[in-house]
Amino acid sequence: MTSQNSVSFVGFACVLIASALWGTTGTTATFASGVSPLGIGAVAMGFGGLLLALTALHSIVKSSSRIAAQWPMLVLGSLSVAIYPLAFYSSMHLAGVAIGTVISIGSAPLAASLIERIFDGQKLTTRWLLGAAAGLAGAVLLTFSESAGHGGGNAQDAAAVLYGVLLGLVSGLLYALYSWVARRLMQAGIPPRAAMGSIFGVGGVALLPVLAFTGAPLLASWTNIAVGVYMALVPVLVAYVLFAYGLARVSATMATTLSLLEPVIAAVLAVVIVGERLPAEGWVGIGLIVGSLFVLTVPVPGRHRRAKPERSDAAIDAALHTR
Repeated sequence: MTSQNSVSFVGFACVLIASALWGTTGTTATFASGVSPLGIGAVAMGFGGLLLALTALHSIVKSSSRIAAQWPMLVLGSLSVAIYPLAFYSSMHLAGVAIGTVISIGSAPLAASLIERIFDGQKLTTRWLLGAAAGLAGAVLLTFSESAGHGGGNAQDAAAVLYGVLLGLVSGLLYALYSWVARRLMQAGIPPRAAMGSIFGVGGVALLPVLAFTGAPLLASWTNIAVGVYMALVPVLVAYVLFAYGLARVSATMATTLSLLEPVIAAVLAVVIVGERLPAEGWVGIGLIVGSLFVLTVPVPGRHRRAKPERSDAAIDAALHTR
């Protein structure tokens, strides 16, 4: 194996592992007995965000004046980071791990395109419309399949699934929003580590009061403590570092494609470990959403971008794939 192939293999493995780690969040949260989804979200992104900020502290200090000049964007991004995990884990709590994860992840690229259309004037392409149609069809199939099989199909459980889907859409929107803010900060000359570190740091601080009110059950048992530590360290900090490391060694296209493993891992773990059951149409829905992610995020072959913007976008993508 040549040195270049070895480097590519290491990068491939790092991105693949990071994507798999992101897919474990919903299933891991189910092992925290008595902990609300708000508590899980607060400890995951609260402590995880603060740890990310600490790893980027040197870069944040060096860019403090530029960050201060962009304070409205910082506030918007930080609020999105703070609310996102609360909606994300509540979605999984109500609709199930598989549906909550897939809806949240699948709706984010669609929301990102709408945000860019509204604020940046970017046009919605035919490719976007195809991806949106596939994603919407998948979401409808998932919702109706789970509503029909959830707790025997009674009205209360069907309503919980619907609310879970709606919260999944909210979390997808918030994920897209803080991603857009991070991109704007980077375009203003703030390094990726400083931009993401400041957004996640302020967002983490904003989540501390939520953690104070909802996090007591995390200390009720060693299992709950282990879940809290895992959620803050592994899917946020470790996966972020692995993805950024891998992205420096493989193309942005390859990294984006490999990250599609996340919703697949989440759905499989939900069925195998948590015991969730999805009928055939539910799996078709998941397939449609993953397909829409592929359509929306993987660049069209033959459309080459200049080297400098691609590397800039690659660095941004590395920062924005944190879960």
